[in-house]
Amino acid sequence: MRCLAAAICVAVVIAGCGEKEDVLEPSGSKSVELMLDYFPNADHAGIYAAQAGGDFEEAGLDVEIRQPPDPAAPIKQVAAGRVDLAISYEPEVLRARDQGLSVVSVAAIVQKPLTSIISLPKAKVRDPVDLEGKTVGTAGIDYQHAYLQTILREAGVAPGSVKELGVGFGLTPALLTGRVDAVLGAFWNYEGTDLKLRDKRPQIIRIEDAGVPTYNELVLVANEDALERDGDKIRAFIGAVSRGTRELRRNPDAAIDGLLDANPDLDAELQRAAVDVTLPLFFPPDDQPFGWQDPQQWDAFSAWMKDNDLLKQPPDPTASFNNELLPGAGL
Repeated sequence: MRCLAAAICVAVVIAGCGEKEDVLEPSGSKSVELMLDYFPNADHAGIYAAQAGGDFEEAGLDVEIRQPPDPAAPIKQVAAGRVDLAISYEPEVLRARDQGLSVVSVAAIVQKPLTSIISLPKAKVRDPVDLEGKTVGTAGIDYQHAYLQTILREAGVAPGSVKELGVGFGLTPALLTGRVDAVLGAFWNYEGTDLKLRDKRPQIIRIEDAGVPTYNELVLVANEDALERDGDKIRAFIGAVSRGTRELRRNPDAAIDGLLDANPDLDAELQRAAVDVTLPLFFPPDDQPFGWQDPQQWDAFSAWMKDNDLLKQPPDPTASFNNELLPGAGL
């Protein structure tokens, strides 16, 4: 018992460059319900690696991972207090706060945009200027429309020369059937990788390279009212995901098994290939802790959203995210 008590008191995790030591707690002391943004996939590999590797249990957490009934549900569920945490997107957080929802991003899970313009070789869209006269499919999300308008403006293409077609979440089918010449909204790391594996030779334009301000594609969202009440639990969760993600980087072939074991219907070849190209985006600059959210980036992107009439109120980006619960932060 004396050895066990000592182990509990001194058990710490060195989280890497820019991170201090976080103290772990006894197993199974706190439950956490996490709602994903979409079906489980390579974007969530670090979370499943933490679960399979025992990082949540070691941090004293009993984590339940849930899929959303629809993509709009995660933020609403967090705001209503029905789940502890959710995976969402930076623009969704800014818009939710603009609508009065009490949510805040507490960590960046994917540091850079994954949203992209994808086309097939026959469309000959190698550069944004090549979109002139083309039909572009989107999921019908307002900020995807704004992305397209910004890209066209930066490329000097008249918006009226491009037809935008809402195809819902059937982006890849619309592209493969020739219904559209290109799609905006597909992820370059996932749909793009899938098309490469199918030997479709996709042409990919990343939106941050075409004039859209960079942003955190996936973020971990909490109820703002829970930050003080559940801060230790949230910090422990982020620390566990940090450790799982670092193990994923050290040994991706083994660590991704957590995702595949929990979701056996996934295409293993696609998930492994997608993780391989996504891994660098899970990590911030070397001098920052895991999950770091850049204040200047949030400021620039929120200003872009306001300029494009996606927000009704002047944004306060500093209230939209919080870096205080990252591994080592605030200790």
